[in-house]
Amino acid sequence: MTRSELAARLAVLYPHLRSKDVEFVLSAILGRIEEALTAGDRVELRDFGSFAVKRREARLGRNPRTQAVVALRDKAVIRFRPGKALRNRLTGG
Repeated sequence: MTRSELAARLAVLYPHLRSKDVEFVLSAILGRIEEALTAGDRVELRDFGSFAVKRREARLGRNPRTQAVVALRDKAVIRFRPGKALRNRLTGG
């Protein structure tokens, strides 16, 4: 589901809200999540899951085509862990 599809579904679910208002709220929520992750904070949405930023250390990798050794820099990656309710819903348990 893309961001515009999500906004469209929310506009259908809440017809009393204008689509511009739905877009504004969606942008505000996603923007705040982005700000928190950028600051290194953890974001937890109950029954859905949590987002956290983890650091990957610099390491040596290998180019799969040429098999040449390549130095990879350290980087930040976003980790998502589903909440218990979402996990149970997905697995049918």
